[in-house]
Amino acid sequence: MNIPAELKYTKDHEWIKIDGDVATIGITDFAQSELGDIVYVDVDTLDDTVEINEVFGSVEAVKTVSDLFMPLTGEVIEFNEKLEDEPELVNSDSYGEGWMIKVKVSDTTQTENLIDAEAYKKLIEG
Repeated sequence: MNIPAELKYTKDHEWIKIDGDVATIGITDFAQSELGDIVYVDVDTLDDTVEINEVFGSVEAVKTVSDLFMPLTGEVIEFNEKLEDEPELVNSDSYGEGWMIKVKVSDTTQTENLIDAEAYKKLIEG
């Protein structure tokens, strides 16, 4: 299972890469493997400010649809448009080309609530 050490994680299986006050967000390798083949990524919150723990979109796999929860309050400033034509990038490169949104973070202290790679590994291993 791929869990990059430089990223932060949530208990809802999102990863977060912080660069100043901009966060890039996607779902983890574990999450995409649990979901199976992803056929659609729906994000309708572009240019909206979304509160922490609110739904910012959904991901649809062959068998299920899963909500995506905002790990940090902020304005959704970019959606990975490649996912419109190639949602399978989330499966093949969840930490790279399969990123979902970029967010201008409102309150950087919220990053303290995110978990590191070691804690995330323990979470998924039970």
